[in-house]
Amino acid sequence: MKTTVILSLVLLMNVSAANAQAQNVISIPLIGSEAPSFTAVTTNGTLTFPSDFGKSWKILFSHPRDFTPVCTSEILELAKMQDQLDELKIKVAVLSTDNKELHQAWKESMEDILNDESVSVKIKFPLIDDASAEISKLYGMLHAPVSTTRDVRGVFVINPDNVVEATYFYPLTIGRNLDELVRTVQALQTTYASNLYTPVNWKPGNDLLVPHFPYTKEQLAENEDVVNDFYNVGSFLWYKKNKTP
Repeated sequence: MKTTVILSLVLLMNVSAANAQAQNVISIPLIGSEAPSFTAVTTNGTLTFPSDFGKSWKILFSHPRDFTPVCTSEILELAKMQDQLDELKIKVAVLSTDNKELHQAWKESMEDILNDESVSVKIKFPLIDDASAEISKLYGMLHAPVSTTRDVRGVFVINPDNVVEATYFYPLTIGRNLDELVRTVQALQTTYASNLYTPVNWKPGNDLLVPHFPYTKEQLAENEDVVNDFYNVGSFLWYKKNKTP
């Protein structure tokens, strides 16, 4: 009888430990998976993400807390980049576990800063109320070793078909490189349009990588000048020349 009780207690402890570990496991949407959908209140009204953004490229951009230095610097820079993002057909939604009222007050304070800098800019992208943290959990933005109530600095890049194309996370103390974020979307747009790849440190206008031998014997026979469009580095790195002026 005593042995049975001890075994039952051990089993119960193991189950409890397993349940506690399961609660600490986060689920993060993976590259190539469909972006999880949600409907939320924002500073721009109700948003159903990502479908309300249509066939645009989408960026879901999380931050830890309103009215904090690093977060404020990031959102101010995003606001200054809005025209560039519009040209690239990129829609942005900003997420944290603060409520809409705090978001609105923070937004107004940042617009005051922008006006003080002689930059007449209004923040057009929505700041999402996730006070329940349900969206943050859906996208794996809460990393328990850091906080169970405040998002890390997360980014999800989502294509026009609402599939996750890129994702990354930064710690609370480090602001993100927004030029790199834009470059990532430009690279994705370029690879989609060309069926080619981008090499290390690629920037718009640079040459592109060819993922296979660049032309066939038949193509060469039809057009001898096709060889002038490509060059190789070593035996298997083939590049297509950028001809954009």
